[in-house]
Formats: sequence, C-alpha cells, structure tokens
Amino acid sequence: MLLLLPPSETKKIGGTNLTIEQVHLSYGQLNEARDLVLDALIKVCRTKAGAVKALKLSPKQLGDRELNLGIRQASTMPAYERYEGTLYKAIGLDTFTSHEVELMRANVLIQSALFGLISATDRIPWYRLSANTVLPKLSLKKVWQEHQVAAFNRLVDMPIIDLRSKAYVDLAPIPEHLDSYWVEVVAEDSKGQRRALNHFNKTAKGELVGAFVRAKQAPKTLAQLKAVAKKAGLGLEVEGKIIYLITSEVIRKK
Repeated sequence: MLLLLPPSETKKIGGTNLTIEQVHLSYGQLNEARDLVLDALIKVCRTKAGAVKALKLSPKQLGDRELNLGIRQASTMPAYERYEGTLYKAIGLDTFTSHEVELMRANVLIQSALFGLISATDRIPWYRLSANTVLPKLSLKKVWQEHQVAAFNRLVDMPIIDLRSKAYVDLAPIPEHLDSYWVEVVAEDSKGQRRALNHFNKTAKGELVGAFVRAKQAPKTLAQLKAVAKKAGLGLEVEGKIIYLITSEVIRKK
C-alpha cells in the first residue's frame, strides 16, 4: 500500500551540501519533465516583475525569487523534512526511528509541482512553486499529465491512498486502471451526522500517515489501514473509490 501526499507551501530552509544535480530522484523517467518545469521557473524569476506576477509574491516574499534562481546550486534534504506544513507537522517527524524512515521511503510518495512524483525520502532543495502557479509558455497540468502517467504505471501492484488536495489531484490525476482511493476528511457529531472538514483536514491526514509509518508492518489492505486509523483515534470507511477519514467533532473542539 502506498500513501500519496501533497507537498506544503511552508518549507524548511537549509540542508546538506548535496545539490539537486548530485542526487537521484525516484522515477527517473520524469527527469525531462522536471527539467522543463525548472527551466521555466528559473526563467520567470529572472525578472522581479515576472516572479511577482507568476508566484504572487508579496513585498516580504521577494527573497523567494532569489532562492528559486539558486535551486540548482541549493542544499538538499529529505522531502519529508523539507515540508513543514500542517499535514507534515501532524505526522510527528521528530520522533522517527530508522525503521519508520524506511517505511516512509518504501510506502510514502509526494506529488510536487516542481519534481512530480517523488519518494518522501528523496532529497530536494527549497523552492517556491505550487500546483496553481501559471508559468509563461508552460502549463504545469499539461507537463505532468503527459509525463507522470509512466511513473504512475509503475505502481500497478498495490493500492494507492490519495491524500492530496484537489489542486494536486487535478495537476496529475491517477490513471483510472490503477487501484486508488481518494481520502475525504469528515467530522462526526454525537448524532452520527457528518460534515466535511477544512481546518482539521490536513491534521487528520497527517495523523493517519504518522500511524501508518509507526505500525510494526506497513498495512497492505484497507482493513489493515482501518485498524491503523483506529489506533490514531480516527474512523475509516470505504465507499467505492472514496475513503472517509472520520474524526470526532467533540475531540476537535477541545
């Protein structure tokens, strides 16, 4: 079983001296697409006006343009450490053992707007680029929908649990012939009524990922995933190709 995560807008600065040109990202068949996107990103960042427009930079974010220009020479760190958003904080990365890191490597994937499909342990630099960014003369959706199918087709032997936001699902949809399930987080009140969650959506997903990688053995079936979710205080129900991750309103209000 594979978990597919979105990246986060918030990223940690720094890393080791290895650059993106010195490391090997998973799914090498995406390298051509990665180069296309990176070239377009660097090109738009060569002018302040172009970067501000494309990346929607505020005056306080103008330094992000310089960081993007230096991506090829920038230090790298594992992707699961690079991303610092709510989902990743909820995983509880600070307490990982070497066994749990290995489970991340083998079972957790991330969909990046810049690098496409990568393993959670692949080393990447800091960057600013989101699924909704409009780059001049290059469509992120066209690039990733054309190229990422080949990477997805390598995942035919195991179910994919899609925890991505809708923007990243649209960026690179999972082919219909693969066994995949999209996760929707809902809250359940004392009367059994459910409603979609916004604020705790990423937190609940992160808690599921954390419970997954802390299991003695990675879940291989939906029944095993349900048991893992239960240990994290979450309900899990499957309806067709949708997994409802159920969290208690009572718990969340405390």
